[in-house]
This record gives sequence, structure tokens and C-alpha cells, in this order.
Amino acid sequence: MELTFGILLFCIAAFFVAGFIDSIAGGAGFVTAPSLLLVGMPPHMALGTGKLATSIGSLVALWTFWRGGLILMKIVPIGILSSMIGSSLGAYCALQIASATMGKVIVVMLPLGILFTILTGGFKLDEGELPKKFFWPKVTLIGLLIGFYEGFFGPGAGTFFLIALHVFLRMGMVQASGTAKAFNIAANFAAFCTFATGDCVSYQVAIPCAIASMVGNRVGAYYAIKIGGKFVRNILYVVLAVLMVSLVYRFFIAS
Repeated sequence: MELTFGILLFCIAAFFVAGFIDSIAGGAGFVTAPSLLLVGMPPHMALGTGKLATSIGSLVALWTFWRGGLILMKIVPIGILSSMIGSSLGAYCALQIASATMGKVIVVMLPLGILFTILTGGFKLDEGELPKKFFWPKVTLIGLLIGFYEGFFGPGAGTFFLIALHVFLRMGMVQASGTAKAFNIAANFAAFCTFATGDCVSYQVAIPCAIASMVGNRVGAYYAIKIGGKFVRNILYVVLAVLMVSLVYRFFIAS
């Protein structure tokens, strides 16, 4: 891919919008991955570049949750370790798939990820005590399984972490959200390291996009109450529809 000033501006804008949306309604990966593919970045490099940029950008949200005491530190070490192991394995598996095939895999998985996010987004259980039975195996499996998905593909993983912590560990939604962010950033970083070993990271794109993502997260957090998550999520679905049509044409029709 030839990197031009116009392409870089488009990527920066996409990651700003993704960070803005993610801080309010989640789903940044549904914008970043297809945006990088759309400008001609090879599928594996799009995944690796996106992992680095989003892991850095999400640090703003993680810092906010940590300062507010909204992270269950008791499970963070095991959660981070298992998420990183799962993510590394997922990224390794992705690297074994041919580039042209991986592009089609991503296009097929995007709507499935969106659908699963919508269907599971309604889970709201009463907050309860942490389960005593199989507690640590549950934490480990959450990290390994969702971490694998994060490494192999990624979009929606943050939401899946949140839901799993809420449903299987009975954590409150806010604390689950903060703890999920720690798991997700660790998985993102591990996936980035794996993709980097395969020379599948464009640092000249990832660094400015990471900054744009941080700014988007910060601006989104400021406007969260004024705009509301439902309105922003509707915008996300419109953006996704346009991106999906473009990607289907590129990988299944034009090719």
C-alpha cells in the first residue's frame, strides 16, 4: 500500500471517530479494521496496525476507570495473562491464513460480530457476590477464549469481555466495564506483538492513529451524557453499512 497524505488523514479521522464512538457506546474495532482495509492496507497489517493504535488509545479510558476505583484488581493479573496468551495464539492463527483469504474472512466476520454484539448487549443481571465455585477457572477461560478472538479478529471483544465478566462473575456493569478494559488492552497489545513479529504493523499509520484515538476517547467521554449511547450506536451502524458495502465490492466483486 502506498501511503499518501490523503490516506493518512482518512485513517486519522477514522480512528478519531472510532475512539469517540467507543468511549460512549463501544465498537471501535468495527470502524478501524474495515477503514484500514478500505484504503488498501493488507489484512494482516490492518489487524496489527489497528491493535497497536487502539491499545494505546484505550489507555485514556483505562486511566479513568482506575482513578475511579472501578477495576476489580483481584482478577486483573490472571485476566491479563490469560488474555495475552489467548490473543497471541489467535494472532498466530491469523498469520497462517493467506492475505487474500484473510480479507474475505474479516468481511464475513464483521456482520457476525455486530449481530452477536447486538444480541448480547441486552444482558443486564443483578449485581451479586463473586462466585466461589470455579472462580479462577472462569476468569482464565474468559481471558483465553475472548483473548483468542481479539487476536484473530477483534471487533466487539471489549463488549464480549464486559458481558462475560457480568454474566459469569456477577460483577456490576460499571466495574465489569472497567475490568474488561484492562483485559482488552492486554489482549490488544499481545496481538500487536505477535503481528509485529510477522512485520505486519505500519508504525507510520499506527502512531498518529493512536493519538487520534486518544483524542476521540477524551472528546467522547466529555459528550457522553449530552449525546447518549443509543444515538451514537445508531451512527455506528450507518457507518458500518457503508464500510461493509465497500469491502464486499472490493474483496468479493472487484477481485
